[in-house]
Parts: sequence; structure tokens; C-alpha cells
Amino acid sequence: MRDATRPESETPGESTQPSLLEDLNELESPATILELESASASASAQISQVVAEAQANPKVAPSPPAPPFIDFEKVSIGFGERKILDEVSFHVGRGQTLCILGRSGVGKSVSLRILLGFLKPDSGCVRVDGQDIGSLDERGLQEVRKHVTMVFQNGALFDSLTVGENIAFPLREKGGLQEDQIQQLVARLLELVGASETVNLLPSSLSTGQKRCIAIARALAAQPEAILYDEPTTMVDPIMGRSIGDLIQRLKLQLGITSIVVTHDMRFAIRLADLVLFLESGTARFFGTIHEFLECTDPHVQQFFTLDAYVVPQPAAV
Repeated sequence: MRDATRPESETPGESTQPSLLEDLNELESPATILELESASASASAQISQVVAEAQANPKVAPSPPAPPFIDFEKVSIGFGERKILDEVSFHVGRGQTLCILGRSGVGKSVSLRILLGFLKPDSGCVRVDGQDIGSLDERGLQEVRKHVTMVFQNGALFDSLTVGENIAFPLREKGGLQEDQIQQLVARLLELVGASETVNLLPSSLSTGQKRCIAIARALAAQPEAILYDEPTTMVDPIMGRSIGDLIQRLKLQLGITSIVVTHDMRFAIRLADLVLFLESGTARFFGTIHEFLECTDPHVQQFFTLDAYVVPQPAAV
């Protein structure tokens, strides 16, 4: 999540606090999601025009494309006789949002656990920022998890700690902060996810939606470059689901955070996704942009649209 244009402080005590506060200030800007998306689309259109003009009048060799931040290459894993993933490949660039879609039990959540090193694939390669995580020991995986964190379905909060203590945990682990700075950041993060009133509550007293919001706040406290979300809107009301979607979109548009979202919710995916991976029976039946996905004629994809009981709109012209 570090901005390459920001100067780094020389002393450890000055590094985390200002950087995270800058991020929070940016997230609390008055710009609406629609305004941010419009600005992003306008910038993309301008970039596309410049690229097209450069290709039409080549004068210098174009720069090679940036490598993906997250790269799955022919990953397979099975439990016993059952094949969960069979040579699944996908990639996600920095600042992009990938939605993984499919019915229950097709390996969506397993993909996230492989990415974090909680499960080892039987074959294939998984790279994070160019590094093959299969070659890392536990210490190396812990380093990866500082940059890529996960929001689990149940929140995975510490039951014996209050909400405030849960969010403060990664801040204390990182070190270099005074206690008053930690409490200030906890308050700002809770305000960001709309849960300030829960600071002294235990996780057992929270609703499912509140636990998800607290889990997102704790993930942000670690200042990751990528966040993985496992079914963030399952068992939450539509208003909470919309708020979670807006927050994920704002993290992308304002901070450039890379996101991978496992979901079965087509409406949610259409709002958020740059890229879509559709899994069926352990295989990747589709990988591409959200616009390509909505036009996909694969019978398995079409059946998913039908079973979702939702008339999928045609992609808007860009």
C-alpha cells in the first residue's frame, strides 16, 4: 500500500503513523464512488488514446507491460480422490479487482488459501510480486502476508479481545507507534467502516456484517498492498453489502489496493470487477474482463446466469 512517490521517514517511529493517516484522509475525501469511477474511466480513456496514437506513429519501442502482482499458473490441488483445482490460471495487476465466481465447492476459497500459503498446490506456480511462494519457508510466507491479507467469512477476529484491541493488534505487531497514535488510528479505521460504536465490544456481540467491517478495518491497519475477500456479502443485509462494496471500490480507486473477491453475487461482481475468473468442476471455464464475461456464451456460464435468477445487463459502452 506504500505510495512510491511518498518519502519514507528516517526514524521507525515516524513511518507507519503518517503514512496510514494519509491513506485514511484520502479515503475520507468528499468524492463519491460515482465521481471516482468517472474520473478513473476518463483517465483510462485518455491513456488508451495516447497508446493508440503512439502505436499509430511509432517512434520508440514501447515499454514492456508490467508483470502481474498476483499470478496463478496451472495450479492444481486435490483432497484424496477429489480434484479441487485442475490447472487453473489467472493473473491480477496492481490496483485491479478480480472476482472469482462459481457455485459452492468449486475451489473459490481454496484459491485464496493457496495464495496465502495456507495450502500447498500439488502442481503449478503461484507468484506474488514476482516471487514464487512455493519456494518460501514459513518466515517467507509471513513476509508475504504482510503485503497480502485476507478478510475471512467469519471475520477471524480474536474472541477474547475487544474490537479496538483486534484492530490495534497489527499496529502493535508492526511496532514504532506510541499508544496514543495506535488509539487514534483505531478510531479513524472504525470511523471509516462505520463501526465507531463497537470499539469496546467483544466480537461475540457483533452481527455478521459488523464482523466483516471490523475485519476490513483490521486488514487496513496492516497497510497491505492486496486484500482477499472470502464471500464478503454472504449473510449480510443489502445495505451492509452495498457499504462493503463501496469501501472495496474506494480502496481500489483512491489507494490502488489490489483485491480478489470470492463471491456468488453477480450484482456485486458487476459493480466491482475488472477481471472475472469463473470456476466449474475445478477448471477455469472463463478468465477475462467483466465485459467479456457478460457476453460469454459458454453453456456453464450461461447456466450460472440463469440459476442466479438475474437478468444480466449488457456492458455499457466505454
